This record gives sequence, C-alpha cells and structure tokens, in this order.
Amino acid sequence: MSTPTSHRLSIAEAFESLLREPLPLRITAYDGSSAGPEDAPYRFHLATERGLSYLMSTPDPDLALGRAYVAGDLHLDGVHPGDPFEALVALKDGIKLRRPSPGELVTLLRSLGISHLKPPPPPPQEAPSRVRRVFEGFRHSLTRDAEAIHHHYDVSNRFYELVLGPSMTYTCAVFPREDATLEEAQAEKYDLVARKLELRSGQRLLDLGCGWGGMVRHAAKEYGVKALGVTLSRQQAEWAQQEIKRQGLDDLAEVRHLDYRLVEETDFDAVSSIGLTEHIGVRNYPAYFSFIRDKLKPQGRLLNHCITRADNRGRARAGAFIDRYVFPRRGAHRLRHDHRARAGRRARGAARGELPHPLRPHARRLVPQPRRQLGRVRRRGRREHGAGVGSLHGRVAAGLRAQRDPAPPRARHQDGRRRQRLPAAAPVLTARRPDVDRTPTAPSGPIA
Repeated sequence: MSTPTSHRLSIAEAFESLLREPLPLRITAYDGSSAGPEDAPYRFHLATERGLSYLMSTPDPDLALGRAYVAGDLHLDGVHPGDPFEALVALKDGIKLRRPSPGELVTLLRSLGISHLKPPPPPPQEAPSRVRRVFEGFRHSLTRDAEAIHHHYDVSNRFYELVLGPSMTYTCAVFPREDATLEEAQAEKYDLVARKLELRSGQRLLDLGCGWGGMVRHAAKEYGVKALGVTLSRQQAEWAQQEIKRQGLDDLAEVRHLDYRLVEETDFDAVSSIGLTEHIGVRNYPAYFSFIRDKLKPQGRLLNHCITRADNRGRARAGAFIDRYVFPRRGAHRLRHDHRARAGRRARGAARGELPHPLRPHARRLVPQPRRQLGRVRRRGRREHGAGVGSLHGRVAAGLRAQRDPAPPRARHQDGRRRQRLPAAAPVLTARRPDVDRTPTAPSGPIA
C-alpha cells in the first residue's frame, strides 16, 4: 500500500501504510483513528503520545511494546488480562511490515512528529540496559548482584504467593504422574535433589540462592538434615524464616539474607544450587565452583540445577525485554549441554559423578495456570504496586506461555544414530562428587 504525500496521516493510516498484508486485528489510537476489521477478536489501543514515542524511538519491537504495555500506554482487549499470549501471537504473526521509501519516510515523520523519535524515560520497573551496566562497572559485584535480586524478587511476598502457590518455589518442577498437582510436582523436584545428594539424617546441607527456602525445609523435614540457605532477597529470607518457625523446623533449618560468597561455615556434606548459576556470569564460574569445593567435606556432593543451551554454537543472549524486566543483570551466557564433553568425562573416569538430568518435559507442564489465578495476580499487582507491576505480570505470563512451542527435531550423531537434542533453555539437574576433578576451572558442560 503506497503512502499518500498530499496530507498528514493519522496514526492508524501511518501504521497501515507500512503493512504488506491486511491487518487481522483492530488497532485504534488516541487521535481517533483506527485500522483493521471492526469485528476482529483482539484490539490494541494506543492511548498516549508517550506510547507512540516508545514505539517510534525503541529499535527493539519487543521492548517497545513491552514499555508501552507496562507503562499503561498500550491497552489490550479481547483476552484475559492475566494471559495476553494469544493476542500477542496474533500481533507477531499478523503484522508484516515493509520498508518505506525515503519519500514515504519523510511523510511518516512529518505526520507523526519527529519529536516522537526522542525516547521518553522508561517505566520505573525497567532495569538499566546491558551497555549502561558495563559503563557503570562490573555486573557481578556484591552490591550490584544484591540490587538485581532486590529489583526482581522484592516485589512483595504476597505477589509471589499468588503466583507460586504455597510452596513458594520459583524454579521448575518434576511431575511424578499426569494428574499431579503443582505442589506435588514441586515436592518431587526437591526430593529428586535430595536423592541425588544422598541426604541422610544428621548431615549438613548448604543451599545457595535458596529463594523462599523450599529445599531447606524439605531437607530438614523429610531427611532430618541440618540445612542452611542463603539468599540476596531480604523479603525471601524473612518469609522463609517465618515459615520455618511455623513448621517447627527451627532446630534444623535456617535461611539467611546473605550473599553466598560471604558464607563462613565449611565441611558441608552436600551443596545444592537451584537456579543460581544463570546469575553469576561465565567469568565467575571458576571462583563459584572453587567456593563450593572449599565448602564441602571430602567426598561431599554438589547438585547444580541450571538452564542449558542446546549446543555450543553462537552466543546466547536474552532479548532486551527479558534482560531488562525478567532477569536483569543476569549473565549473557548459559551453560552448554555438550555430549562430546560428557563422553570425555566418562573416558577420564568420572563415573562417580552423575550425568545431566533434563527436566524440559516437566518444565513445559508448569506453563498452563488457571486464568482466574493470573487475572487475580494482575489485579492485585495493580492495586498494591501500581499499573506497571500488574501489566508486567501479564506480559511475562505471555512469555511463559511461549514455552508450549514444540521442541526442536532430534539431532544425529556423526555415525548417523539419532540422539535427543535438548531445546534451548532446558532446565537440567546435575550432581557430581567434586573430588573427581579438583582443578578450579570453568567447566565445559553442565556437570558441576
């Protein structure tokens, strides 16, 4: 569709002029203009000039939409407020843009206003960009890591109670059977960790990045283990200590508001690290695993639960929206699941360690949640913390729904045999006796 140059375009006309195909949804704007079929199932409304500035000034379209949506400048109708996934898919798949000619670009800028190319301040929920973090200093200092955890987790324990349920477990679960509840699946995951660590009554466990203390409580209650958990979130630590006291586990379990690098105790029988590795940065792996080694008794066990990549090709970078809203200040790399490295470790006699335990099939089952629950969370977020937090949850929930996409096809070994290739961002449990290799170097694969 060519752009007329004889008059100024409305917002809807300007947008429609860039399309290669007709819109499958309805778009309206604050200037009264509209585009797309009136009976479309989904409607997007651009409510403010600031929203237009977000869309025009932000190169990354996902971040641009996220900013406008979180700030309340972009309204969405036709879906449940806690689960806008289907509408966002329609937006992504239904809009096919073309490149305007120089003359058309001039008309568009004159119609919409060149002033909208100046980016407005981002919503207060947004963390600094990766470039800004680099200029401000190292990403993984004690202070900056504490700030990142505070930004992400200290939203309010009430908010997370609504999202996570009674277990207050943030990481994935293991469903022991098809009809298992989320609580049963979370308990099964903790028990899998305990079994891999071979926990026994009277032993001592250190849980790094313990969150709300789920693993600490499980180890103490079910195995009689004296467990210590540490977290950088003050609100997590306060909630965990209250729950430990409520369950009468004070004599066995403790959660501290503390950076794991400041733990002074040693001679633990086991160390569990569930979902922490993604936050420490690849360059800090040697120091991280050396720290764990020094905290363990000889023959002690470490279980490392982390997100992996499917292969070692290319660099893994989260999108701008994920980097600034979901996992701020997390490392840009992920551990690699490398089958050749696994074979090499077998050849070096590392049989006493355990190979990775993929949890991808279980993680995919975590995604569907009751729509009523998601809507209640979003409304609660708006009431207690402003529109940004409530809108942000809806956007994040939509991102979680994306995990329903089919897994990649199976790859083949060089000899032609088929092997299962782990999809990107597949959670993996690994356990290994650290005495197998005492060299404090960064590992090539997910076995810690």
